[in-house]
Amino acid sequence: MTRHTPARYNDPLEVLWTGAASRLGLRIVRSDAVYASWDGKGTLTLSTAEHFDPDDSLAQLILHELCHALVEGEAAFGLPDWGLDNMTSRDVVREHACQRLQCALATRHGLRDFFGSTTEYRSYWDTLPEDPLADVSDPATSPARAGFVLACQAPYAEVLTAALEATRVIVAAVFPFAEPDSLYATSTV
Repeated sequence: MTRHTPARYNDPLEVLWTGAASRLGLRIVRSDAVYASWDGKGTLTLSTAEHFDPDDSLAQLILHELCHALVEGEAAFGLPDWGLDNMTSRDVVREHACQRLQCALATRHGLRDFFGSTTEYRSYWDTLPEDPLADVSDPATSPARAGFVLACQAPYAEVLTAALEATRVIVAAVFPFAEPDSLYATSTV
């Protein structure tokens, strides 16, 4: 006999960040075919969890892709993969700018380590100063600052601030119960 279940459990951070993305006009789809891909028409396809690194989360990936969009500017919302080429080194500076913006936003909510960048770019993230938007000698800082200006405007500011603050509350609630090797144990909230 099959039991009727009127509702299903969802991870709170996944609910939070897919909802935030939706409020900004992005539909999240999961797939084994890609790690992250924006179609330029409203759909952001992200890898399924089994292809994540141990410190990846859907929330982190959504924030990262939103930061790409903000760094590239509103016109890039209509371009596949925000107009970026991730198959060559052509846009490494743009990737670094995305990381600087992501770090700046996360740090303001005590989530710098929790939302740390992953993949082969983690080494760059680990070298970012306390204020990732301050180093004018890095060519990635200028586009990161432009992305930050956009992130502080409607509709992005309200959605990002609400999502980051709600994430901070969740992380703070889980922190006392987290095992030492848990990402939740890295929080500074």
